[in-house]
Amino acid sequence: MNDVEMFLAHAIALEAEAAERYEELADAMEVHNNPDVAEMFRKQAHFSRLHWADVKETAKGHDLPKLKPWEYQWQSTEGPESAAIERTHYLMTPYHCIHLALQNERRGHQYYADIAYKTGNPEVRKLAMQFAEEEAQHVIMLEKWATNVAEPEPDWDLDLDPPVVSD
Repeated sequence: MNDVEMFLAHAIALEAEAAERYEELADAMEVHNNPDVAEMFRKQAHFSRLHWADVKETAKGHDLPKLKPWEYQWQSTEGPESAAIERTHYLMTPYHCIHLALQNERRGHQYYADIAYKTGNPEVRKLAMQFAEEEAQHVIMLEKWATNVAEPEPDWDLDLDPPVVSD
């Protein structure tokens, strides 16, 4: 990625999409009466929104392209920091939530680090390195947070009365 405006458009989308996904997961956890995990997902959404605001501030004065969803250059169908819904469970614990967020932040760091390494544009490289460093700080914060959260019991997902899905 060699265009500053394209890079910033991707960075804004990455953070916005992450915040939106965390909010969706928080809502789902509330529906399933899992308030501790819902609260943790809301915190992650808050952190994503803060980073989103920082990126939007950096983008002021740039004429960003308006990309369609399929025009984003992600390695998968969604941005690197969007938590995969299939990796969640309605009985997941704070341990699972933190480790999910940790994986997201690591992917975000790698995304920006890869751009910094591959771009031929010095301004994109500078921004990508700055964003990669911010993501690295998020990883460190989550790793510290994870040390204070107990691992779940082996049967954490056992539910003798699971929700009924109607067709």
